[in-house]
Amino acid sequence: MRLFFALWPDEAVRRYLSDWPLRCSGRAMSPQTLHTTLVFLGAVDAARLEALKLAVEEVVAQSFELCFDVARYWGHNHILYGAPSVVPVQLSFLVSELERHLVRHHFEFERRLYKPHVTLMRNVHWRDDTFPPMPPVYWRVQEFVLLQSVQEHGQAHYRILANFRLTE
Repeated sequence: MRLFFALWPDEAVRRYLSDWPLRCSGRAMSPQTLHTTLVFLGAVDAARLEALKLAVEEVVAQSFELCFDVARYWGHNHILYGAPSVVPVQLSFLVSELERHLVRHHFEFERRLYKPHVTLMRNVHWRDDTFPPMPPVYWRVQEFVLLQSVQEHGQAHYRILANFRLTE
């Protein structure tokens, strides 16, 4: 099973993110796939799924507000994404706690510098010009999810396997 932990926006946040006028060529992401990855695990044996859920239930972190307010471009993989200009301390703490509990319970995951973002478009070819201003999209984050990435007809779809509440 191809798994990862993510922040999963509600319909209002999805609508705001997908309604931003993207003035470039590329493939806009389907609103149903918009998310912010926290930790990417990759291939996990289905027999370890319950142990994974139990390990992550030990994570205690606070809810927070996240604001996507800048558009950026990764030229190496041709992705246009929205990002927060300020990363909430609670978000950084959540990611570090997830990683700590995954290590403690012997789960492998992708280790890299965490850069919260939501992919808005793929296959974008952009010059070094600045993107048009992105209207701020505010999101009250009260939970995170465990997602399974499933390929259907050459496209990734995400299935929520578990929800984890954050404390107020």
